[in-house]
Amino acid sequence: MKKILVTGCNGQLGRAVRCEYAEQADFLLTDVAQQDGIVSLDITDIDAVTALVRKERPDVIINCAAHTNVDACEQQWDLAYRINAIGPRNLSIAAAEMDAKMIHISTDYVFEGNGTRPYTEFDAPNPVSAYGKTKLEGEKFVQAFAKRYFIIRTAWLYGDGKNFVKTMLGLAKTHDEVSVVCDQRGTPTSAAELAKMIRFLENTDNYGVFHGTCEGDTNWADFTDMIFQKTGTDCRVRHVTSAEYAKMNPAAANRPAYSILDNYMLRLTTDGFAMAQWEDALDAYLGGIER
Repeated sequence: MKKILVTGCNGQLGRAVRCEYAEQADFLLTDVAQQDGIVSLDITDIDAVTALVRKERPDVIINCAAHTNVDACEQQWDLAYRINAIGPRNLSIAAAEMDAKMIHISTDYVFEGNGTRPYTEFDAPNPVSAYGKTKLEGEKFVQAFAKRYFIIRTAWLYGDGKNFVKTMLGLAKTHDEVSVVCDQRGTPTSAAELAKMIRFLENTDNYGVFHGTCEGDTNWADFTDMIFQKTGTDCRVRHVTSAEYAKMNPAAANRPAYSILDNYMLRLTTDGFAMAQWEDALDAYLGGIER
């Protein structure tokens, strides 16, 4: 049974990865805080990372850890850089030493978000936020130091934990109407679907940069309409522009207006695996949560 080290194991994707592998992997689970069965690991500490990896000798490292508070990253550049860039560098150095596979999760925010067609893996990144810039530096470090790596860019992720779907359902319990942006397009992506993709690629030698989102696209307001429709929630969705929303809720970071990713490499280089349509993935997710 292969040994898999998972960072950020208590996050949405970390939990989904654990469920996807179930009893079919020997997990070394790590996160910032130590808990029963979970090792405390500061991925920004090169000595701590290399010591743990040398001791445990994992076959695979899956990095689900990140500083994902997009607005906070604007004020916390050093912290964001340490977690989103130095952390992946440290893990990649350790993975290379042990000849372990390195799987690193990145983001649509590495693109500027003003495109008119889905971004492929071969489009030039041009991040406009601190979050996107630090995540791109993390990608570069993985490519520079890891011998066998998969970099997977995803977007609009939701799973077991705090997420957009649960936030909207929660607001609907206390509001007759919610205002949601309608001019930002992307693809809602289930953490469970992304975990399936991680497991599929991990079992191959098909290394490189991949996009990993569910298929299809929508905007945040239409996504909310769909959530309410599928759950029979009686709450109106007021479609507003990003400019209108910013007046009501000022934000520090720029959000991409267009962040649709094309799973081009997945489609061209794999056989027998494809991400689910986003509506179908949402059905599966809603069927498994308490409301």
